Amino acid sequence: MPALKLTRQRLLIAVVVVAVIALVLWPRTKTVEVVTVARGPIVQSVVATGRVTTPTRIEIGAQVTGTVETVTVREGDLVKPGQLLVTLRDDEARAAQVQAKAALVEARAKITQLDRVAGPMADQAVRQAEANLRVAEAEYVRSEALVAQGFYSGSKADDAARNRDTARAALLSARAQAEGNAKGGAERALAEARLIQAEAALKAAQARLDNQRLTAPDTLTQAARVLTRTVEPGTTAQPGKVLLTLADQGETRIYADVDEKNLRYLAPGAKAVGVADAYPGERFDAEVIYVAPSIDPKKGTVEVRLVVPKPPAFLRPDMTVSVEMVTGRKDDALVVASDAVRGADTQQPWVLAIQDGRAVKVPVVLGLKGVGSSEIVSGVAAGDALVVAQAPAGPGERVRGKPRNEETKRNFDVPGLSR
Repeated sequence: MPALKLTRQRLLIAVVVVAVIALVLWPRTKTVEVVTVARGPIVQSVVATGRVTTPTRIEIGAQVTGTVETVTVREGDLVKPGQLLVTLRDDEARAAQVQAKAALVEARAKITQLDRVAGPMADQAVRQAEANLRVAEAEYVRSEALVAQGFYSGSKADDAARNRDTARAALLSARAQAEGNAKGGAERALAEARLIQAEAALKAAQARLDNQRLTAPDTLTQAARVLTRTVEPGTTAQPGKVLLTLADQGETRIYADVDEKNLRYLAPGAKAVGVADAYPGERFDAEVIYVAPSIDPKKGTVEVRLVVPKPPAFLRPDMTVSVEMVTGRKDDALVVASDAVRGADTQQPWVLAIQDGRAVKVPVVLGLKGVGSSEIVSGVAAGDALVVAQAPAGPGERVRGKPRNEETKRNFDVPGLSR
């Protein structure tokens, strides 16, 4: 009887030991967070930070040294083509212009005098000299005849000869004067040269006067915004010193540096949505127009330029903005939370699926990559439960799936940009 009791005790101990060993060695079932593969829309996008810029910045400065009299604009103002911006004191320039105008009037009067007075008078003088010469020559011939007949002495003929020569000289002088007054003549050429000089002097004086008024360029495509103002009334303006800086509002662009790993997704024509950090609730449309052909080796980024076809009024040059560039879209795809995909940036991505109570490694082929979600082209099916990467489970382990409380977002949903 004692022997039987001892045998039962040993058997009981053996059972307990075996149970403990089994409990230790038997694989435990882990509870892990899972997400479910589902069909739905997905938008692939690239998000980057950039700055607003304008293709043209215009620096306004004086071409002459002068004292600033008025400044009509402030920083932030919009100005139109040709609008007056700054004036300099113009007393001396205005006086020089008046003097140049007077000189031009005098030069024109000289031309008029040659045309209406001196010219006709010179022609009349030529005709008179020709008549006088004819009379003198006739008198000389008559005197010669009378001397030959003995009626006059030789001195009378000499006087007639001198009168004839004087008349000839007077005719030559009258003709020279008439030729000088005529078009192409020396007097006329001198007067015309003085007229040209007077016209040039007036243009120069007018230019100096115009330089006292600084205006917005007429070449502006539309209104321009005043970015900087470094001038006040009473200060001295000098050539080479920038007084105002304008930004042409013709075309607003955004320059953004995008991580080079996203280069394969970027191409001109991609649509984008932007939002300024200062106005997080105000979205605006943009479009990619340029992707740089080279990479910045120091930053590992590629420059992307976008155009804003309808810029909102609050956009300013150099303003920081966030842009989301849409690089792909599908309305019906197999979508799962991105944190369920392992090795997404490698050549062999995979997921940890739950099959028959165990975690199984399943290779997958990825498609579009959204913000927080990824498209799976092949490898899993809708309804499959996938273990999130943060869960403490590996291939082959027994697991029990626990749905994540927060539903995975499957579309392009960046705070401040989408929706």
